[in-house]
Amino acid sequence: MLSKLGMCSRSQAEQWIRAGRVSLDGRVVHDPQHPTSIEGGQVAVDGKPVHQAGHVHIAFNKPRGIVVSAADEHGRATVYTALAAAGLPWLGPVGRLDKASEGLLLLSNDTRWAAGITDPATHLEKTYHVQVAGLPDAAVLEAMLAGVEDAGELLRARRATLLRAGAKNAWLEVVLDEGRNRHIRRLLAALGFDVLRLVRVAIGPLALGELAKGQWRRLSTDEVEALDTHKA
Repeated sequence: MLSKLGMCSRSQAEQWIRAGRVSLDGRVVHDPQHPTSIEGGQVAVDGKPVHQAGHVHIAFNKPRGIVVSAADEHGRATVYTALAAAGLPWLGPVGRLDKASEGLLLLSNDTRWAAGITDPATHLEKTYHVQVAGLPDAAVLEAMLAGVEDAGELLRARRATLLRAGAKNAWLEVVLDEGRNRHIRRLLAALGFDVLRLVRVAIGPLALGELAKGQWRRLSTDEVEALDTHKA
């Protein structure tokens, strides 16, 4: 319930509850699974009543080298480090980008909206620009569409096109409608290509556009609605 109200992540809520910081109708509850209704019962954190937080949806241009995590056991910079001075409420990442990847990352405290975007059943397309070592030919692009088996998973792209090529490397545009761990890197590695850079440039109809690296902006109402997979 705390997560759905936009207060925090589920894991943070569990920590608060086990630490005795959360009360229900004036009584401290230590069980995160205690049945609770958003409509009934007065919930408080540190003695302050909990209310529905206003939904915030932002786009962030994630730089290479930062981790999409609230905290990192190795002390590396995280997305939250980059957003610390922004004065935003708690926001959860809507999907992931690994440390070495860059580009469009959504964050929000609207858990319903976020769940629709990350649900594999929606097949929402994500578009990436990928620099590879080597020069993939048409056969490689076709193989990316057909897919390869890796660690028991079928990895494939919905679309793959050559953007430009130099003497030793090339840029591809790769579109996925599913997202497995390190999907593109593993797919290309299986075909004999190392990824030099990987930039997510669009999620569904939302493009990264001119948003500078390390910067963020709020989504417009139209953009939020365009990504709402729960709409009829």
